[in-house]
Amino acid sequence: MIPRTALLAFALSCPCGPLLHAAEPYRPNLGPDLPQITVTCGEVTLLLRQQSQWTPGRIDYRGVPMTTEKSAYGTVFNFPEVGFIGTAHHENEPEELTSLSFEFDGKTIATPGETLSGEHFRFHRESRIRNFTLKCTFEIKDNRLYETTTVSTEEETPLKLVYHFMHAWTPTVSAYLAANDAEPDKLIRGPLTDGEDFARLFYIKQPVDWMSVYEPGSRQFAVSRLLEFPVGAAPVSMIWNVPGTYRKYYLKNFDNLTVPAGFEGTWRMVTAFGESAVEEWEGAARGVATTLRE
Repeated sequence: MIPRTALLAFALSCPCGPLLHAAEPYRPNLGPDLPQITVTCGEVTLLLRQQSQWTPGRIDYRGVPMTTEKSAYGTVFNFPEVGFIGTAHHENEPEELTSLSFEFDGKTIATPGETLSGEHFRFHRESRIRNFTLKCTFEIKDNRLYETTTVSTEEETPLKLVYHFMHAWTPTVSAYLAANDAEPDKLIRGPLTDGEDFARLFYIKQPVDWMSVYEPGSRQFAVSRLLEFPVGAAPVSMIWNVPGTYRKYYLKNFDNLTVPAGFEGTWRMVTAFGESAVEEWEGAARGVATTLRE
């Protein structure tokens, strides 16, 4: 057994710095002094995390995590020669929050607790990312998650890309399905596996009206439908397969494009869930996708 005095001496002399105190968790410039808030409405539970600047941290359906906490959610910008800024990306510069508001069943909650439950939840956050103003709203009602993001800027700005509505589906998700309403029977589908030949590959990689994933352990699926997007954003849906970590959905916008001065645009997405045997999940998912139209 190594003497405690020897361990202490090593900790103090470690070339990467003293090991006596862990790094303080990241805290944004606004929000309650809580590490996280768990919100449940009906069969849907949403975790909001302080360290990711009050963006979602996990989505559960019927008590089963459909996504993982090992990722960033919400919206992130990628600037040329700078990199990512937004949500849980603090490596370059933090997103500056300008306002937060929590509402449950139509009533504003000035000081939310660690757990909230009711029939209708609405959370609104506003922030600045360089010269962009970002307004994001998350709602849970009727067992659906609604996400709305509005971006505006007065300055012309070149971008590598913007990701909206990032959903880090659990790595046990085994298949995906997507389509456009104009060609409902032209399905984009396939398995999501852990094989080395399929690791870190992107799937879908095209504009679609809706997409779905299936989790075989729980026999549950999720369906996300894009309800609105602005002209010029050129949104493309993608799933990134990272075995053991996640099967992550991204809505990529402004891919190596310049956002014009005076731009203001809104994106909206709704996500719903269901349960089905694996042999029947595609038909069930297509049915849910149809009900999500507005």
